[in-house]
Amino acid sequence: MRNFGAADRMTKIMERFGLEEGQELEHPWLNKSVETAQKRVEQRNYLARKRTLDFDDVMNNQREVVYTYRNETIDSEEPRKLVYEVIEEAVPAKVKEFLGTGATGDEPNYGALLNWVNVTFPLGLTREKAQFETRSVEENAQFLIERIKNAYERKSSHEEPTAVKSLERYIILNAIDRLWQEHLYAMDALREGVYLRSYAQKDPLIEYKTEAYDMFVELMTNIKNEVLHNLFRSTSNLQAFENFLSTLPQFLLRENAPSGPTATGPAPGRHGERLGTADGVSENGNGSELKLDLAPVRREVPKVGRNQPCPCGSGKKFKNCCGRTA
Repeated sequence: MRNFGAADRMTKIMERFGLEEGQELEHPWLNKSVETAQKRVEQRNYLARKRTLDFDDVMNNQREVVYTYRNETIDSEEPRKLVYEVIEEAVPAKVKEFLGTGATGDEPNYGALLNWVNVTFPLGLTREKAQFETRSVEENAQFLIERIKNAYERKSSHEEPTAVKSLERYIILNAIDRLWQEHLYAMDALREGVYLRSYAQKDPLIEYKTEAYDMFVELMTNIKNEVLHNLFRSTSNLQAFENFLSTLPQFLLRENAPSGPTATGPAPGRHGERLGTADGVSENGNGSELKLDLAPVRREVPKVGRNQPCPCGSGKKFKNCCGRTA
């Protein structure tokens, strides 16, 4: 009654009628005021529950999409189809990101695209082999999709089919689970702070839905990119993976590259070799070749502790003498 009824008016009425302490209160006006107060309380509680459900519906819709994708991956008999779907969706998006669509007026960055391809996949493309400038954005995307699928088929041919299916499921599920957990924390932080938007005369629910949608789109993009990143960095059998690495120079070897192991790189087929390169040769953004110094660094003299005497003979601690700039 104090918050939702006409408390002041009813008090004045009862004082005017001369009601005493402990006397039974019974009057149609009083009953009407109590009924009105109850309706207002129930309406406020209903709106609060409805507001909470509106916020929860946003997360429920996202959860339904993610869990459906996750269950589809678990129940799929051919997870490679899901992997290929990721390739067919993520690669064109990356190509458009680097080359643009022409509407924004940005210059195509062929060097950055070439660098991303060689870092993510073992294709060993050069600017001359890729020839991105001679194709449209869609043609470049289709060109890369075909090369990536061929490379993945070559990698999978060295492993057991059953093990490859389990590995493909694991790659997708690991990306979904890890990034979904991070997304949940980000959504909780957004929900806690979105009410401050009301000070700017903005509806917190609308702001929450808008930003939640953008975050969810980014989540699905990150999941696909992580699947691409781990596709050629995971194996079910170490020996099979070494066999795959040993075949890389046969189709990635450049005309001007040495045919044997060099002093600046490991022998083909060893663990130290980077995917997408051959014989210690890597690609920079401009398509030129760079030597990678992958040889282990060996210390010529014993390691000196920071608090030990300096080997120069000054009598000072190493950290206060020669080790000050080390």
